[in-house]
This record gives sequence, structure tokens and C-alpha cells, in this order.
Amino acid sequence: MPSSRPRLARALLLFSVFACAACGLAYELALVTLGSYLVGNTVMQTSLVLSVMVFAMGVGSLAAKPLQRRAVGAFALVEGLLALIGGLSVLVLYAMFAWLQVYTPAMIVIAFVVGVLIGAEIPLLMTLLQRIRRQEAGSAVADMFAVDYIGALVGGLCFPLLLLPVFGQLKGALVVGAVNAVFGIAVVVWIFRRQLRPVVRTGLLATMVLVLGVLGTAYVLADRIEVTARQQLYRDPIVHAVRTDYQEVVVTEAFAFTGDRDMRLFLNGDLQFSSIDEYRYHEALVHPAMTGPRSRVLVLGGGDALAVREVLKYDDVESVTLVDLDPEVTELARSWEPLRTLNEDALADPRVEVVNADAFNWARTAPGPYDVVIADFPDPEDAPTAKLYSVEFYTVVDQILADHGSLAVQGGSPFFAPRSFWSIDATLAEAGFSTTPYQVDVPSFGNWGFLLARPPGATGETPATAVHTAAAPGVPVLGAPMLGTPLLGDGSTPAPLRLAPDAPPLRFIDDAVLEAATVFPVDRRRADVRPSTLMDPVVVQYARGEWEDG
Repeated sequence: MPSSRPRLARALLLFSVFACAACGLAYELALVTLGSYLVGNTVMQTSLVLSVMVFAMGVGSLAAKPLQRRAVGAFALVEGLLALIGGLSVLVLYAMFAWLQVYTPAMIVIAFVVGVLIGAEIPLLMTLLQRIRRQEAGSAVADMFAVDYIGALVGGLCFPLLLLPVFGQLKGALVVGAVNAVFGIAVVVWIFRRQLRPVVRTGLLATMVLVLGVLGTAYVLADRIEVTARQQLYRDPIVHAVRTDYQEVVVTEAFAFTGDRDMRLFLNGDLQFSSIDEYRYHEALVHPAMTGPRSRVLVLGGGDALAVREVLKYDDVESVTLVDLDPEVTELARSWEPLRTLNEDALADPRVEVVNADAFNWARTAPGPYDVVIADFPDPEDAPTAKLYSVEFYTVVDQILADHGSLAVQGGSPFFAPRSFWSIDATLAEAGFSTTPYQVDVPSFGNWGFLLARPPGATGETPATAVHTAAAPGVPVLGAPMLGTPLLGDGSTPAPLRLAPDAPPLRFIDDAVLEAATVFPVDRRRADVRPSTLMDPVVVQYARGEWEDG
């Protein structure tokens, strides 16, 4: 008998099962989240982590069979290793990604080892439970798995609601490891203390203290390690960094050879703009859509407010609604002086309303109609962003866009990712829009593409803003469809691409630049690709395959 109070001993052991199960699921979620932040492609990261760990758990269950004779010591050692490896897993993987440029192979190895250790828990715990009080196998299994599944539920909820907000990824995993060590070693050793020789009991407790010491030291150094490792990922010095509920936001700063300040914003490691040439991107995105009525403008994404800055250059704009998921980004644009200077304090303009919400869900009940919609989202490289490049999303946008309205979409690079660019074009067409694809050069990004889209039959112009397009015989008409551009299903042609007659002075684009922008080289013209939908997000496959090949 492990204790003079079998009922108390059994309750404590089941509570240990509960705690260990919660820790095990937290390790899984930590690996999935880290991979999503560092590598992207949440679906692939989730599939890799879960499949590897579930397979490894089966291996661990088999590996635990010969350990059942010394179940107390074996379980304590398993928990000590699990607490150490699981607790350090996020820190080690982040360091390997930063310094060695290795992630996926290392993640698979760590996920396998953690899975083996988790898989060894249940057979050993079952043996310990039977030592306290013999019961039928079915009843014992029911009790064990009921507590295990409840623990997994609690661990799954605590990870996003407590660990990430309070401790962050690196420290959160270390805290989980410490909890795992205490409940996996101390509780079991105390329950079965009479069955253990003093030297063994002392050795196991010393192991727990050692594990807690390593995890505690890592906890103290975690911030310094994170800052040093993060800097390894960026060429220029980091001047601002924060991990929000949605992403990692990093701003770097350096000085170009011309002496100009080069401030760069990165979301999850992906460049969003460089202050040296962002005006090229934002002028090309915004101004072609502002040729017609524009009193009500909606900007989706673009939390840095640089697109909003361009919209506000038109005095007849009465209201601008900016919808961005991450409040940390819009607050940075509103209050951080370097970014406020760059966006010309756009969010302080009384015409601007900021909404922090998921653009897809918000648009379904948005108070339209809007004269102009600017879609400035990150490239569709994973499921959460792919829905913002789907037929369903563009159909929702069409419902809040005025009949005479214009929709501008950033479409990625027609040179590096032509299939994903033309898939976005096909998706807009499937949703009923007529499109005018165009491209410009943004040195920080390379060749970059956009799409101007309008509802069927709309010209995007009013008589007051229409521009005469007649030309001498044989001279191309400005904004006319490029050679080989097919008519749309309703017989219409793409909308002309030009600036409004009252467009403000711009640094990069004019009508001549826009005319040239509609011409694509032979090897980058329309590809045979499919439109992307919520249930079949092919644009993700195109984008990830092309950027990885590039």
C-alpha cells in the first residue's frame, strides 16, 4: 500500500494525470503556434505536429512496457525528461531558426521525442493506479482517460487564454515545464514514498530540482535570448518589437546609402513596407481606384495607415473606414512617432474611423455602400489570409460596394508568383467583377501587381471626372485593354486605368506609368489557373509553391 490513505493517494494520482495531460496538450499547441509564426502555413504545421506526436505516442506506449516493473522511478524520470524537453522546446527551436536557419527537421525531432514521452505516461500511470487499488481493467481505463481528457481540455483552454497573454510563447512553455516537473515527480514520489529506497527517492527529487533550476534559469534569460535571436532574423537594427494576439510586429531602421532613413515593418517576418519606396506601392494601389465618386472609402487591412494617407489627399473624401484585425498595429500607426510621421498622422483625421475586426466577418454586416474599397492584405500564404482572396469574400465586398464603385486589390508579385496573381484575377472575375490587372516596380519587393475591379457595367467614372480617351489613328488609347485581353462573360472590357483629373501631385505614378503598367511580358501573362474559394483555397497552393521555388 503506497499510503495509509488509499483514497487520498488515488485522488492525488488522478490529479497528477490531469496536470500531465494539460501540460502535454500545451506542448503540442506551443509547437503548432511557433511554427505558424515562424514558417507560416498553419494547416501544414498543425498536421505535422499532430501526426508526428500521435505516432510517437504509440511508440512511447510500446516502449513503456518493460518499464512497468519499476513504474514509480520510470514515471518520474519520464516526467523529468518531458518537463525539460517540452519546456525548452520553443526556446530551442526559436534559437535554431534564428541562428542555424533550421526549423522543420528540428521541430519533427522534438515533436517525436515529446510524443514518445507523453505516450509512455498512460501505461505507467495505469500500473501505478492499480498498485493503489485493484479494479477491473475497463473501469481503470475509464477513470484514467476521463481525467486525461479533462486535463487536455483545460490545457487547451489555458494555452491561448492564460499562457500566451501572460507569459508569451517562450516563457509560457517554460512555465508548463515547471508545472509538469512538480506534478510528475513530486506528487508521485510522495504517494509511493514507502516503496522507494531513500537513495532513489532523494535522487528523483534531486532530478526535479535540477529540472526546475534549468527551466528557471532559462526563464530569467528568455527575454535576452529572444531579443538576441530575433535580431539575427533581420538585417537592420530592431527599433520596435511586440508579439500581439495575432502576430509578431517588428520594425527595423537603418540608413540607405543616400542618407535616407530606411524604416521597415515586418509582420511574422514578412516585409510590409520600406519607408524608402512605400509611396510607390501605396500610390499604385490607391489612386487608380479614386477616379470616380469617392465620398465614402473603405480600407481593408493596411493598419499602418499608409493607404489611408493616400486616400486623404482628396479633399472631397467625406469618410474613411479602416478595418484591420490587429489593434496593436493600428495603435502603432496612431501613436508611434516615426510611423505617425510616415503616414502623416492619418488616423488623427476626423474623417477616419478605425475598426479592429476580422475583415471577412465585418464586411458581412458592414453599413455600405462604399464608393471605393481598398483591399490591402498580406499575401495569401495560409488559410486565414486566403479567405480574404476568395470568391465568397469578393461577393461580400460586392454587396457593400456601390454600383459605380471601384475595388483595388494588392495581388502579390506577377513575376515571382504569377499563378497566385492570376488566380486572384480569376477569383474576382468569378465573383462578377471586371478587372484591370497592372504591375509596377517597388524596389523593396521587386515587381508587384495590383488589380482594379469594378462591378459589371460600371465605369467608375462620372461625367465630371471622365477623361477623353480618343486618340489619333494607330495610337493606343490610354487605359485600353492590353493586346490579347479577353472580353468578360458579359461582353464588357476591363476598366480604363488612369488617374482622376483632380488627382493630387504624386511622386511615382502618372497616366503614362499606368498605361505601361497594364502591359505584361509574354512569360507573365494570364495563366491557366482556378479561382480560389473558402472550401478550395487554391491560391495558397499557388503562392506557397511559387515563393518557395523562388
